[in-house]
Amino acid sequence: MSFSSLAVDSSEKAEPANAYWKVAVEAPLPTALTYAVSAEMRADPRLKRGTSVCVPLGRRTVSGILLGPTLPDGKFELKNIISLDESRPVLHESFLQWLEWLARYYAHPIGNVTEMAFPPLEKKEKLRKSNKAPVTPTLMADQRPELTEEQARVIGDIESSSGFNVHLVHGVTGSGKTEIYMRLLEDVVKAGRQGIVLVPEISLTPQLIERFARRLGDAVAVIHSHLTPREKTTQWWAMMEGKKQILIGARSALFCPLPNLGMIVIDEEHESSFKQDEKLKYHARDAAVMLAKYSNCPVILGSATPSLETWHNAQSGRYKLHQLKARVADRALPSIEVVDLREVKDLRRQKGESDLPFWLTEPLYQAITETLEKKEQAALFLNRRGIAQAVVCPDCGYVPECPNCAVKLTLHGRSHLLCHYCDYHETMTEQCTDCPDGEPKPIGLGTETIEKDLARLFPEARIARMDRDEIGTREDLERMIKEVENREVDILVGTQMIAKGLDFPGLTLVGLVLADVGFNLPDLRASERSFQLLTQVAGRSGRHLNEGAGRVLIQTYNPDHPSITYTVAHDYEAYAAFELGFREALSYPPYWRLVNFRVQGLDLEKVKKTAKQLRTRAQTLQSRNPAYAPIEILGPAQAPMAKIRNQHRWQLLVKGPDAAALGAFCRQLVENQDWVAPAVKINVDVDAVHLL
Repeated sequence: MSFSSLAVDSSEKAEPANAYWKVAVEAPLPTALTYAVSAEMRADPRLKRGTSVCVPLGRRTVSGILLGPTLPDGKFELKNIISLDESRPVLHESFLQWLEWLARYYAHPIGNVTEMAFPPLEKKEKLRKSNKAPVTPTLMADQRPELTEEQARVIGDIESSSGFNVHLVHGVTGSGKTEIYMRLLEDVVKAGRQGIVLVPEISLTPQLIERFARRLGDAVAVIHSHLTPREKTTQWWAMMEGKKQILIGARSALFCPLPNLGMIVIDEEHESSFKQDEKLKYHARDAAVMLAKYSNCPVILGSATPSLETWHNAQSGRYKLHQLKARVADRALPSIEVVDLREVKDLRRQKGESDLPFWLTEPLYQAITETLEKKEQAALFLNRRGIAQAVVCPDCGYVPECPNCAVKLTLHGRSHLLCHYCDYHETMTEQCTDCPDGEPKPIGLGTETIEKDLARLFPEARIARMDRDEIGTREDLERMIKEVENREVDILVGTQMIAKGLDFPGLTLVGLVLADVGFNLPDLRASERSFQLLTQVAGRSGRHLNEGAGRVLIQTYNPDHPSITYTVAHDYEAYAAFELGFREALSYPPYWRLVNFRVQGLDLEKVKKTAKQLRTRAQTLQSRNPAYAPIEILGPAQAPMAKIRNQHRWQLLVKGPDAAALGAFCRQLVENQDWVAPAVKINVDVDAVHLL
């Protein structure tokens, strides 16, 4: 990087070119700050771009990263850099450029972004012995299975290209995508380079880690949210010092500044959990593509149900498409049967009261019975925790709501009412608090209810529940997975925790109790998410059956919904074409880019006023620059989730066909926030995924 343009006029008193430096300080500041460098420090060869420093900020000392020499602006007396920080490695150029891109693209303070590149604790030279199980187990090496023709073709095609390329591996569930990843990563290790494997947090199970450890041995390190800060720090340094070569983790693993990055793999790339909702609102998939570009290495995106953004890029030729259309060993895809709950309701009304609970149809009951008789395993899926999603007084209609969030309280156990957003809880009373005679009754359905009903219907069956109420720690998850793998569980009941990444050889029946849960949410991606979830859940069935097929039953009130009809047909491409037609007509992603400005605060009136002022400022900015003419400004309006944790929420959506122009528009709109009312925040979400 050249700084020759920073030379001063020879008639002035010349100062060394490195007398002043831009520093990305650990603080929520819109730009880097300029600091002076002492004469002694200027001669230090460690004074270079990417080095960590300690600098004064107000009355405190904070960390920062050197971004490059600069000139003072003359407005302020500049403070000196206090010291260089040798406890942290120097960020290499390609990684630092990526961090700068993240800050610019997602309109986030550069100093807060650069701090994400370091572990939570300082390094310890000597570690005490621990009795805890190791983060990555030491296992006997697995034999490499024989590749299918499709797998061999995909691996050959990927390896035939060099440098940066984006490869989409689109394969049906059970087609062997993980084996492709491991073969490619073995070659990365042999070449003496390093790789990153990103999976959704919910899929980051001991089962997956063991599978990689069996193949790649001691080369594997892991970083995820269930590790302690010390464990994360140890794993981070193992990668940085080259003791480990493959890093498996959730989205934050991208921020480990690997010195010799050779490949990035994003499994289940469609997962919305790759988008961070707090602080730096980055999308790990898109960020990984840019990191690979700066590092000049390939990135592999894998999914049975790719996001429409990724599929559009593959169809347009920006990404290279590789397809796996058959399961390993030519095992059959599961047969899928749709049960129309409207017809079942009419039949029950005609025949009188059924002995089965209201949520369980006769076909699903019979399928569970047959599965248990064959000593096989069944899984029932419902994306709702608890006993019921709400409690209502039948006399006056009162529904208990969370005082902190604009949501109804969910019933757990017999009388425990809980908010899933802020953890507020209260006890359900026998008498309504809003009228003198009413007795509150639960309505709706949750996984706890299903578990209890199944225990009554199948008293001999071993039933387990997998949701966030039941699985609170890494140890809980490990125990549950082992029990299912070892056939100690006959029926598994769960939320989306059971839908992603799990592979149980004995599981031959999957029942989707109520497929309609996500259909009608006020979100442009509601249909896409429903299709992906249905397909992924169905794909857990019969993955190891060499004869016959697994079985899936979908209970629904909307059997003709596109998410269901295309799932039944196992036809992702037809669904994608159908949904993309709507997106293009409405100028929504992936055709246009979308940015959500969320205005939030404790005072509703101040939030509303700020949101309206933001729109006025956006319109004024647009009128002054012809490049911004195509941009559409929508709102402001109250967010669908109008209040969370006492924060009132309004939002303004901005969309446009050109990413560069839209990005510049958004940065200009929020670079000066002196006009924003106290205690009100404007959060910018570029390429917004969650609009609720």
